[in-house]
Amino acid sequence: MEQSRTERDSARRIGPFRLITRLDPPHATLPCRRFVARTEDGAHTVLLSTPLPGTDPARFAVEADAARFLLGAWIAPVSGVAGPGEAPWYASPYLPALPLPVALSVHGGPLPETTVRAVGAALAEALAAAHGQGLTHAGVSPAAVLLTADGPRLTCYGAVRAASADGEPRTGLPGLDPGALAPEQSSGGRPRPPGDVFALGAVLAYAATGHTVPERDELPPALRPVISSCLARDPADRPTAAALMAALAPPTTHETVLNSAGSLLAPGWLPGRVVAALARQSSELLAAELPAPARV
Repeated sequence: MEQSRTERDSARRIGPFRLITRLDPPHATLPCRRFVARTEDGAHTVLLSTPLPGTDPARFAVEADAARFLLGAWIAPVSGVAGPGEAPWYASPYLPALPLPVALSVHGGPLPETTVRAVGAALAEALAAAHGQGLTHAGVSPAAVLLTADGPRLTCYGAVRAASADGEPRTGLPGLDPGALAPEQSSGGRPRPPGDVFALGAVLAYAATGHTVPERDELPPALRPVISSCLARDPADRPTAAALMAALAPPTTHETVLNSAGSLLAPGWLPGRVVAALARQSSELLAAELPAPARV
């Protein structure tokens, strides 16, 4: 039976937004579904996140609401959430962005060490700020990291908690990247800061090698000690996020350690092909025309 225009129009809408395109490629391991969308009047473009089919929408909604308290330069801020009675979603302001796996595909392989260090230092800075507020991200994975022209952005807050309640095994659940899931979280433990550090180590391993569980010898020698320390099975053996940021930022000429990841994000921190892909995305979305809404 042919779908009516009203039904097709409804399928292109989530909350007050009209969908433009999916952010992620098909068949990717994702903690949620993500779309680029606009308000009806075209005034605001957002990155819209919704739960995966088959997952618990109530847990997703709880984590979406909590994400509004996670702030920082390298966090994709939550600017809106679904209202009472709505199917759950949350929105962040849109910036041209590539998920980390897409960036590796565009680049044609693992990213340069300078890029990996910049991504790692920025995300470690974001996690250190969150941990200092008593918050655990519980959703760090390659797909949760977006690369923009001025630095990475961390998304998918609470994906581990949304996937399953504490105390229940999380192995094999949809949306969770097994390589980025700390052992204590995989077995059902409550997400804590050391689990975020493990996940960030897996992200850096992925950025540097193309997969989250590399052999030690595959890692670039200069990054091998710090990434390996993040991936320690015992949480007590992992560095703090603040220590990780210091380890990834090279010393300055004054023999002091940089205290801000922004110092690593100088022009040229992203490979040229990734920059070109961001420019294409921006121009395509500017040119995108949404279908006229159905008249009632």
